[in-house]
Amino acid sequence: MKLFLLIIFLFHEVISLNSYPTPLNCTDTTRLCTSFIAFQPNQNHTLPLIESMFDVLRQDITVEKNDLDQIDYVFIKKNCYCASTINGYLTNTTFTVRSNEGSVSENVNEAYGGLAFLSNSTRKARFGAVVSLHLLCGCSSGLWNYLMSYVLEDGDTIDSLASRFGVSMDSIESVNGIANPDNVSVGSLYYIPLNSVPGEPYPLEKEISTTPVPEPSIEPFVANQVSHRTHFPYAWTIGGSGAGLLLIFIIILMCISFKSCNCCRKSPRSRAKIPNGKSSHKFHILGRTSFCCTSGRSICSKSKDWKPTNGDPIHQQTNVPKAVRDDVFDMEKPVDFTYEEILTASGCFSDSNLLGHGTYGSVYYALLRDQEVAIKKMTAMKTKEFLAEMKVLCKVHHANLVELIGYAASNDELFLIYEYAQKGSLRSHLHDPQNRGNTSLSWIVRVQIALDTARGLEYIHEHTKTHYVHRDIKTSNILLDSAFRAKISDFGLAKLVGKTSEGEASATRVVGTFGYLAPEYLSDGLATTKSDVYAFGVVLFELISGKEAITRTEGVVVKNPERRSLASVMLAALKNSPNSMSMPSLKECIDPNLMDLYPHDCVYKMALLAKQCVDEDPILRPDMKQVVMSLSQILLSSVEWEATLAGNSQVFSGLVQGR
Repeated sequence: MKLFLLIIFLFHEVISLNSYPTPLNCTDTTRLCTSFIAFQPNQNHTLPLIESMFDVLRQDITVEKNDLDQIDYVFIKKNCYCASTINGYLTNTTFTVRSNEGSVSENVNEAYGGLAFLSNSTRKARFGAVVSLHLLCGCSSGLWNYLMSYVLEDGDTIDSLASRFGVSMDSIESVNGIANPDNVSVGSLYYIPLNSVPGEPYPLEKEISTTPVPEPSIEPFVANQVSHRTHFPYAWTIGGSGAGLLLIFIIILMCISFKSCNCCRKSPRSRAKIPNGKSSHKFHILGRTSFCCTSGRSICSKSKDWKPTNGDPIHQQTNVPKAVRDDVFDMEKPVDFTYEEILTASGCFSDSNLLGHGTYGSVYYALLRDQEVAIKKMTAMKTKEFLAEMKVLCKVHHANLVELIGYAASNDELFLIYEYAQKGSLRSHLHDPQNRGNTSLSWIVRVQIALDTARGLEYIHEHTKTHYVHRDIKTSNILLDSAFRAKISDFGLAKLVGKTSEGEASATRVVGTFGYLAPEYLSDGLATTKSDVYAFGVVLFELISGKEAITRTEGVVVKNPERRSLASVMLAALKNSPNSMSMPSLKECIDPNLMDLYPHDCVYKMALLAKQCVDEDPILRPDMKQVVMSLSQILLSSVEWEATLAGNSQVFSGLVQGR
């Protein structure tokens, strides 16, 4: 039966892809447009789940409510591109499989209905697998501002859709090539022409908490539970909670009183050690860290186990500089750890726990409240840098930015605590990885790291309330978690960018790392988002070549070897490589650790993207939103290439199986 359903599904997909309405055919593969996708959520679809399913942010989602003021539909704004492979329009996303039953295509079809198209439809489902897939979208021919993908539900008619979205029946029929409005099929995808953004902003009062989606064994949220809230015994609950918290506080005070203040006298076995016996030289975490702030939630840490220490700072024996209290504490309340607590957690900042040295301090591994963290230790003279990171990282939270956990202070030192990146920095995996105790990164992992980094940059450039420019994007400031997913760190040099006649810019002294600095930034000290784009282009060249941003002359040993920027070397190679089929110069620059296991067309496309990013004219560089779109397509093509290996090659990174 399942085989029969799968055949029917594949047949439906083939028919749908070969029967696009005429207005949706495309010939210009460079064309991009804004489109919308209509999705009907169920009770288990939280806001974070919807964001993950469609790879969007909250501001890209609008809603339509029913008569009971409940969310009936969500409308997802996506960038749509012309796909030459099907002569139609697509947009990309990733999906995490949540079942071991059936095939991946069955799971995708159940999750998205008729909105999604999966290239490899026969792969068996595996819980936790991350699948790259297409969503069907459309670009208007110019008569309308947008087209919205909509799967026809039972009870929908062309007449009802026209009335619901404020368009004429003729418009819908024209876009979809419908000859008879009575001859439409439930479950089929149609396109609704729009002149304005559909729906209304996602309401704050409707937002579901950001806790993980419940497993199938957990009872789903039932709407009528709301009516029971009025009968809930709040007085008993609050009283009991207060008594419990008081008891916990007393126990904590008793435990602290029995602890020795000098953790250095403890047995070496009681001190925190870097896991897996890795020595500190294998880690190059150079990023600045920061403290955790609460902004409308209990704590900004992703882990629900983090709890702020009770009482105000005077009881926690921390000596926070007055400048920090006055300048930052008024903005948002930070989570304060005691000096003794982090001293114990880090083994008194022993050399065995040293991860690396940053520009303004050293970074140590610690086991703090049963969770792995990285603690940055800096002198009290670095209050300015301490404040710089706090001001940024208390306001920005994203999966591809290092998450801040807390801070601490003593009389003469400041400490910033952030999430621990198990795999260290990207730099340690690209440059001489064997000597650093790392294995070489596969092509798929490299593209995913590039996309993760691009998404983090896009967020601070475009989606934060106040926009920021990072100013120090480089491979040592891109950290990798246990699944090799990238997170940007080191926001000590980040600057708020303001509006000027030429866009967003911030005049400042030149800081950063040579090899990554944009020409206009070096000449006039004007930091813009395009300065970050330039640095990101250099990172792309590093991912392709495995070489550092500044290279030395190879071959004959000379007293003063010539130093060249990697960007100039790669641009010269591209100049002599007209296409992906004829790129001998570029091929010589590709990282030999890839062992020729990569799709040549994808490498060439990434190299061209990097070339655009490092253009001398900042106006000609793409913005990070365009970079994200390009890398999404490169990743999808790379995954399709990898799938042809059928998992029998050593290069099969496991991306489609959740790493």
